[in-house]
Amino acid sequence: MRSLDLHPIFRNNRDIDQAVRSFIFGAYSAGESVAEIIPGKGKQNLKSHVLAYLNQNHMRKFYRRVEADPNNAGRIVVYFK
Repeated sequence: MRSLDLHPIFRNNRDIDQAVRSFIFGAYSAGESVAEIIPGKGKQNLKSHVLAYLNQNHMRKFYRRVEADPNNAGRIVVYFK
């Protein structure tokens, strides 16, 4: 399972969007079935930003579903198959 940790770039929205986009494209191209994005727990602003970005039309066609891990508030799971 691939994993993307957003802690090092949490302050720059453009870098976050670019990192998430390239991560999703890479996981999709590699045929991964599940990938995780780790925005961290914090105030949930980063998590909300990532979920909103993933919910855009141009991103939705690459994955089947996205869910916030109920056991870990700082983790987003993306399912491709």
